[in-house]
Amino acid sequence: MSTPPPPPFDPELAASLALLGDQIPPSITPDLIGPMRAARADQAVEGDFTHEGHYTEHALTVKGHDGADVPLILWRPTWTDAPTGLLYWIHGGGMIVGTHRGSEIPELLAMAHSLGLAVASIGYRLAPEHPHPTPVEDCYSGLVHLTDPTAHPALDAARVIVGGASAGGGLAAATALLARDRGGPRLSAQLLVYPMLDDRNDTVSAHQMAGLGVWDRTSNDTGWSALLGEARGGPDVSPYAAPARATDLSNLPPAFLDVGSTETFRDEIVDYATRLWQAGGIAELHVWPGAFHGFDNFAPHAALSREAAAARLSWLHRTLGA
Repeated sequence: MSTPPPPPFDPELAASLALLGDQIPPSITPDLIGPMRAARADQAVEGDFTHEGHYTEHALTVKGHDGADVPLILWRPTWTDAPTGLLYWIHGGGMIVGTHRGSEIPELLAMAHSLGLAVASIGYRLAPEHPHPTPVEDCYSGLVHLTDPTAHPALDAARVIVGGASAGGGLAAATALLARDRGGPRLSAQLLVYPMLDDRNDTVSAHQMAGLGVWDRTSNDTGWSALLGEARGGPDVSPYAAPARATDLSNLPPAFLDVGSTETFRDEIVDYATRLWQAGGIAELHVWPGAFHGFDNFAPHAALSREAAAARLSWLHRTLGA
């Protein structure tokens, strides 16, 4: 059966996508991983990383599952000495690129300030040099460290949100699964921004968006193959690598999920939200019409981007009672 045509891009976002041109090709192949990392390393990360003095930045390290040092940044509030909740952020980048001190942090600090939260971001090790389970184990190690009251008495371990975008959203979902299954830290919520969930890469939306937008089916193959090697798409992939593989989605923290209607991840995210509901869970799902992957990052002033940011913040206020 032939693949139906994709939905149209939102006109405002389509104009932004055209301006990106060849800077962000839809199809990322393995040979581009090195150049992409080099290009990002040369780019200065701009923004106010104190949110007008409301936060101080602290560089930390945690021990990974193999004993290696993993970098972690904690932004502590300056406005209070009382214990505060925490937004624990996991950056995106398809499992192959990205940094824990990325351009999204200033906006996260602004959001966290309105919620009365500290912010932390984990520098998990990247594939293919560090395949599964290293990335998710790094993320889980950071969570355990930050919720240890002896190490961080100024953080309220009963009020912790794990969140991430794209690959970071998938790792956030996997970290929530690990915390449940290991009897680890009890999370208040999971903020899953267009998360990367399913290594099988064979949904209708994955086929519809081939060669289009940002992070198409070829890119997805590149990212998942870097993480899983020859196991990608096979029968034995762990749900802690690809959360869509989980057969039990019960007893997980409330989840926010969003995705664009014109991106590879659309169908797997809609399915994940559906299965959270079917398992008796709490989930809020937004499908942004005509939005491509990462739309709010590449076009932050577009109407849909502003609506998405407002929806995430509104959900966190309602979920946390803040």
